Amino acid sequence: MAEKQKKGAYSAAQITVLEGLEPVRKRPGMYIGSTGPTGLHHLIWEVIDNSIDEAMAGHATTVTLRLLPGNRASVEDDGRGIPVDPHPQYKVSALELVLTKLHAGGKFGGEASGYKVSGGLHGVGVSVVNALSTYLRADVHRDGYVWTQEYKVGKPQSKVRRGDKTKKNGTTITFEPDASIFETVEFDFKIILERLRQQAYLTKGIKLVAFDERGPEKVGYGFYFEGGVLSYVRFLNRAKDVKHENIFYVSRADEATDISMEVAFQYTEEYHENLYCFTNNIINPEGGSHLVGFRTALTRELNSFARNKGYLKEKDPNLTGDDVREGLTAVISIKVKEPQFEGQTKGKLGNPEARSAVESVFGEALKIFLEEHPRDAEGVIGKCILAAKARAAAKAARETVLRKGALEGLTLPGKLADCSSRDATISELYIVEGDSAGGSAKQGRNREYQAILPLRGKILNVERASLDKMLANNELKSLVIAMGTNIGEGFEIEKLRYHRLVIMTDADVDGAHIRTLLLTLFYRYFPELIRQGHIYIAQPPLYRVQVGKNVRYAYSDVEKAKVVEEMSAEKMASKAAKNAATEEPDETPQDMPPTEGGEEAEVAEVAGVKVYIQRYKGLGEMNPEQLWETTMNPANRVMVKVNIEDAEHANSVFDLLMGAEVAPRKRFIQTHAKSVQNLDI
Repeated sequence: MAEKQKKGAYSAAQITVLEGLEPVRKRPGMYIGSTGPTGLHHLIWEVIDNSIDEAMAGHATTVTLRLLPGNRASVEDDGRGIPVDPHPQYKVSALELVLTKLHAGGKFGGEASGYKVSGGLHGVGVSVVNALSTYLRADVHRDGYVWTQEYKVGKPQSKVRRGDKTKKNGTTITFEPDASIFETVEFDFKIILERLRQQAYLTKGIKLVAFDERGPEKVGYGFYFEGGVLSYVRFLNRAKDVKHENIFYVSRADEATDISMEVAFQYTEEYHENLYCFTNNIINPEGGSHLVGFRTALTRELNSFARNKGYLKEKDPNLTGDDVREGLTAVISIKVKEPQFEGQTKGKLGNPEARSAVESVFGEALKIFLEEHPRDAEGVIGKCILAAKARAAAKAARETVLRKGALEGLTLPGKLADCSSRDATISELYIVEGDSAGGSAKQGRNREYQAILPLRGKILNVERASLDKMLANNELKSLVIAMGTNIGEGFEIEKLRYHRLVIMTDADVDGAHIRTLLLTLFYRYFPELIRQGHIYIAQPPLYRVQVGKNVRYAYSDVEKAKVVEEMSAEKMASKAAKNAATEEPDETPQDMPPTEGGEEAEVAEVAGVKVYIQRYKGLGEMNPEQLWETTMNPANRVMVKVNIEDAEHANSVFDLLMGAEVAPRKRFIQTHAKSVQNLDI
């Protein structure tokens, strides 16, 4: 007779098998990256990618997206329509199979499947959308009829139904994300428009339309571009000073690998690189083999041309990869039959043949371009040689910075109040504005794991400065030394001395400007710190609200009004309870509380209750205890983690706000001035 299983024993009984779409609901992050806004919008990308695959296969010309009331989204195309006939192996409609089975789709069988290339290769796209939606409806126009099926949390509510006759073809997917899965289920129309514009550039001849029907007025936009990625580069550089008039462009297939590609680039007066890689219209933010091939060919051909034409003398060293990428705006879009991505979100391409294909086709085309456009070639080479000289100067400046940091030992910059812990994972560096705020922060902090670095005045705008000029700035030099990561070629994230870098500035115009300057610095020179979640923005309160002895803080005008209302109601309830217990009116005097920093308290009376409201204009006006309690204490503080959801949009915003062109910035300010809150000049 078998023994009873011991308590806590590990056996086959403890092995759980998740059937159907259960794994998606159990671990959504594995399939869509996150359950935040990025993951929410990824649902739309998955459905749109399927429709664009139809367009790339030559079967669709228009894709229409609608944002509907009730947090629903609809994607419609005029392609062939998802098959609805029974699958020979599974004996259910192919439509139901696609919507309920992971890795079921028409993109695994090569050209016989009907898709020469596709973005939705993994076959989990629309089924994942179904699993993470409380409601999904598929309407397929095919074979002369409309076929419909509805789902709730990934489960079909009936078999596929045949409806009215139709002369159209295509698929419409309407879905409502599950609010119990996502942090928010409200789609951002601006993010969607940026994505659709990008896709229209990448698929010549396709029309992408978007409507926002959630408000009282219907808003719509359409995108259609014939120029491909050449038009895309022109759009990206629309507000920049360019180094050469003609944009390099090649659209060709590599005969050896049958990989087709579009590549376009143009150099600008900028000091940073804007480069976007796509495989089958899917953006690859981490690049991959096609990016390696592009960079190899670019460096090789520019060096060869510069040597042959005498721009580089015999004694001059070759241009490096960093030299030829400074100020470069480029788009690489390739089409591969069977792409191999790292992860479901397709962040990096792994196909080794893509490297050789891009290197060969792009390299040959670039050689011809440089010979046929000598003035453009001169502008390109001139920019690269200038970058090489600046890099040499920056290297000397960087070595000076590092030597200084080493000589100063553990104290690092003199104004840095370091923490006692040497464990970077728990250490925090607060970058504060001015000595006044720095003094309060130094006194109020937890010295064990919180370090303070005060900055004097406004730091250099790195959007308009090269690395060597940047390192000549004492404030930036101190910050680089304090972080410990080095900068530029020598950057090592493993040497980061604090895993939280917190920007803490005043809630006024100057504070916002300093914050923007620091964000520009991190985005342009330390993007990996943002990608790995090390950059934060502190949120100090704007108001201190006091009723009797109770004190609460508010971070906006809306929150202040709510706090005043709640505290007044609590005080009135307390008075009523006390009067009922003693049968005597509460006549306890409400004295004016002492002003603890900030402006003199404003007195408001709400239903007979006195409320004292103080407005904080600067961190220096808070005493150390208040600054700790409201802004630096992990138990109470509110911080915003900085991330990059859309690199193209981030680039355009930094160019707009911090670049050399004044007119676009002026238009932006005039457009948005009325919507600014808490503006103190």
